[in-house]
Amino acid sequence: MTAEATSLRRDGTGEPSVHARRGIDTTIVGVLLFIASETMFFSGLFAAYFNARATHPDWPPQGIELEPLIASILTIVLVTSSVTMQLGVRAIRRGDRAGLQRWLAITLLLGAAFVAGQLYDYSTLDFSWQSGIYGAAFFTLTGFHGAHVTGGVIALAAMLFRANEGHFSARHHAAVEGVSAYWHFVDVIWLLLFSTLYVLR
Repeated sequence: MTAEATSLRRDGTGEPSVHARRGIDTTIVGVLLFIASETMFFSGLFAAYFNARATHPDWPPQGIELEPLIASILTIVLVTSSVTMQLGVRAIRRGDRAGLQRWLAITLLLGAAFVAGQLYDYSTLDFSWQSGIYGAAFFTLTGFHGAHVTGGVIALAAMLFRANEGHFSARHHAAVEGVSAYWHFVDVIWLLLFSTLYVLR
C-alpha cells in the first residue's frame, strides 16, 4: 500500500485516519498568530493609557465618574461566556455535536448581551471621546475591545451555523478551537480593561 493510499485510509467512522493528520492545524496557527498581533496592538493602547495617566496628576479628571456596577455585570457575562465556550469545545472533542450546538448558542447570546450592555453603558456616561485625553483613552480602549467582541460574536454565529449543518466532529473541529482561543483572548483583554479603568482608575 502506498503512502498516499495509507494517508487516505478511513476508519469505522468514515473519517480520515488519525494518522493522516500530523502537527498543529494551520487554522490554529493562523488564529494564534492573529492573537499575537492583537496582543501587541492592545499592549500599545495600554501603554498610551498609562503614559497619559502618569503625566496627568488629575486622573480621571474632576467631574468624570464611572459607575462600576454595569461594568461588573458585563465582566460576569463575558467570563461566563468563556466558560460556556470551553464547554462547547469539550463537547465536540467527545463527538457531542448537540452539546456543541447548545453551548455555542449560549455563548453567542452572552456575547451579544455583552455588546448590548456596553452600548447601554456608553449611553449612561456623562463624558464622550471628545472629553479630553481621558475620554479619548477610555473610548479607544473600550471601543476597540467592543469591536473585537463584535467580531467574535459574528464568528460564533458562523460556528453555530456550521455546527447545525454537521460540519464538525471529534476529529475535525479546528475552526471551533480557533474561535475558542480568540474568545478567551477578548475575555482576558476585558479583565485587564476592567482592572485598569474601574479598579485602579
